[in-house]
Amino acid sequence: MDIKNKVALVTGGAHRVGKAITLMLARAGANVVINYHTSAAQAEATAEEVRALGAKPLIIQANIADYNQVKAMVGQVKIWFEGVDILINSADRWEKSPFPSEDIGPWERIIGTGVNGPYYVTNAFAPMMLERGGGAIVNIVDLSAWEAWPNFTAHAVAKSALLALTRQSALELGPTIRVNAVAPGPVLPPSDYSPKQIENVAARTLLNRWGSAEDVAQAVKFLIEADYISGETIRVDGGEHYGHRKHS
Repeated sequence: MDIKNKVALVTGGAHRVGKAITLMLARAGANVVINYHTSAAQAEATAEEVRALGAKPLIIQANIADYNQVKAMVGQVKIWFEGVDILINSADRWEKSPFPSEDIGPWERIIGTGVNGPYYVTNAFAPMMLERGGGAIVNIVDLSAWEAWPNFTAHAVAKSALLALTRQSALELGPTIRVNAVAPGPVLPPSDYSPKQIENVAARTLLNRWGSAEDVAQAVKFLIEADYISGETIRVDGGEHYGHRKHS
């Protein structure tokens, strides 16, 4: 798919990896719908950068864990752009969820955003994309889809489910819509990481360094443009998934 003159929707498109994807799409000539939940200031700032690149942004506040809000977002997109051609399910909720626990709030919040949200958004926007005769969907997972992470039970389950949704929706929506996933590794250090933690994570990769959000965006761009790839996942992790073998 040629990205130029297409309309793209990026959930969680206001900051971090989502912002990098938004700006990549704008540079490639797409008009971009920036969905956010609570990051209003970041969404406005990202929209300004999109305008500076010569593309048209549309900012929509919506909690994708609420299907009614997702359906309202569909209505807004139809009014502004008539439809979408590209969908990036990037929204995420980074929160610990120890297991077992008396508090099921983290589970409900993380699964709501990470599982229900991508399903709701894909389910609501796919008919529009089918009507337009084609489209590309890229879901953002991570390495927890293949391995367990201590204290991140809900996150790991959510990313595993999103990986399964990638394969299933590629089957259900093909050949008109292609669906793929990108799995970032260490590309943006959490704000609470110490220099030592950052150094240790870099040492786990085969490249001995962190990547960037732009590295993820480039993989997303490749999958949008690669017309004979569907149901696949690209890991952008500097080889971290094999890094534990370096010193064996």
